[in-house]
Amino acid sequence: MTKALGFDFGTTNSVLAASHGDTTQSLSFTSTAGTNDSMRTALSFMKHAQLGAAAVKIEAGQAAIQQFIDNPGEARFLQSIKTFAASPLFQGTLIFARRHGFEDLMRSFLTRIADYAGDGWKQEYGRIVVGRPVRFAGSNPDEKLALERYDRALSSFDFPEIHYVYEPVAAAFYFAQNLKKDATVLVADFGGGTTDYSIIRFESHAGELTAVPVGHSGVGVAGDHFDFRIIDNVVSPLIGKGSQFKSFDKLLDVPSSYYANFGRWNQLSIFKTLKDFADLKQLVRSAVEPEKLETFIDLVEHDEGYPLYQAVSATKMRLSREEETEFYFAPLGEKSRRTVRRSDFERWIAPDLARIEEALDEVLATTNTPAGGIDKVFLTGGTSFVPAIRRLFENRFAGDRIESGGELLSIAHGLALIGERDDIERWTAMAA
Repeated sequence: MTKALGFDFGTTNSVLAASHGDTTQSLSFTSTAGTNDSMRTALSFMKHAQLGAAAVKIEAGQAAIQQFIDNPGEARFLQSIKTFAASPLFQGTLIFARRHGFEDLMRSFLTRIADYAGDGWKQEYGRIVVGRPVRFAGSNPDEKLALERYDRALSSFDFPEIHYVYEPVAAAFYFAQNLKKDATVLVADFGGGTTDYSIIRFESHAGELTAVPVGHSGVGVAGDHFDFRIIDNVVSPLIGKGSQFKSFDKLLDVPSSYYANFGRWNQLSIFKTLKDFADLKQLVRSAVEPEKLETFIDLVEHDEGYPLYQAVSATKMRLSREEETEFYFAPLGEKSRRTVRRSDFERWIAPDLARIEEALDEVLATTNTPAGGIDKVFLTGGTSFVPAIRRLFENRFAGDRIESGGELLSIAHGLALIGERDDIERWTAMAA
């Protein structure tokens, strides 16, 4: 039996799991930010005089966030790097005058979390099994390019074998360990950047679990989009979105493009260095409501992006438990205190929900599988807690068929379990 490492390289969080016979164990990561069993998929780079004039200190995960916050203006921060994997337009990013391609970023991230994992990483693994989405994020994703980039990054680590498995297939395998009888399973994996579906037929023959892939679908919409909807509807109007400025004898709208920077909190630190930010400062003098733009400028200059997104994420989580909750962000003052109702949130995310439902329709239609033909539905990923997401499935499938669990860990552990199998090619062929 081959000892395997499962790597769930996620948009928001990443997890490593090692196989131990019929069981798996998450690798824990110890960094300057403490010990965790999952890592934020983030990197920070900072020049470090003690390491030499040209040396750069690289941190990953929570330690990267801490380095960025502790060194405003000095550290270059990147998050959700997975979203660049399949983009032909992304040819790299300059970090302290050196260009880093996607594979460089992925290699740096894995190198650091390997350091943090210590002895857990240093064991002898015959294989690494890496999750990949059914459809990569982006408007026109190039799957072949993404996997070539993954290969170039992973080949640096001398694993005897590298395999790729669809993320929902891995989640399905994790879930299937507890099946009591043969079943057709629909897995819905809600990540930070993508929502993926797989339908798999699981059967047990002489105690051996077998699976037949029925079909897959996916869409580049998930939890990050939901966060941005709260920002766009609650925060952006407080800092000038929808307001106007005077240009000679005309009133013009403040460009909405400024507020697109809130799609990723770290974009605000990059925005600070751009001409657009200088232009925004110039608009204050002619703005009808200058105090709003001044607040926007203060948020950017004081690097409030990360705490703002923490406040937004906490609001979203509370709305999964409560019909309404209060949003408040101290740097915005009392004017930010607002009751946010779940009904409002669901109205804001309605376009995203529609696309998620279309992808569900697609996998059922293309596989000619009626809702009644699904024996079990397994929901995984943090966004699966959103009541509107739950309702989408409850409207299609009987409630006793819907299960969830292992929201952060199921994919990595499923990958590690698949990595032990002698018939691994049957599983990885699903990702070909």
